[in-house]
Amino acid sequence: MLTFTGSALSKVREILAQQAESYEGLRIQVVGGGCSGFQYSMAFEQQRNDDDKVLELDGLKVLLDPLSSTYLEGTEIDYVESLYGSGFKFNNPNVKSTCGCGESFTV
Repeated sequence: MLTFTGSALSKVREILAQQAESYEGLRIQVVGGGCSGFQYSMAFEQQRNDDDKVLELDGLKVLLDPLSSTYLEGTEIDYVESLYGSGFKFNNPNVKSTCGCGESFTV
């Protein structure tokens, strides 16, 4: 359903190791916003919701709400570094179009 590349998993673990608090998992969401309608959100969560889907990816717990789970089906998350910057990249086969800056999308 949702996969991480090795570089994305390594970066998440690196960020998690720098946190002073402990967390239940990494929440990945599709939220409304941006010029095309939807954006991705990633945040460490201390608690999961009752209706969350919990994925265990190589020891990392990923929390998905039911709606986001639908939009993220088949998505690969990568971490890229380039001269233009670095960050997580979502390769989502469900996306129909993106905005000019690539920060938001439609399905």
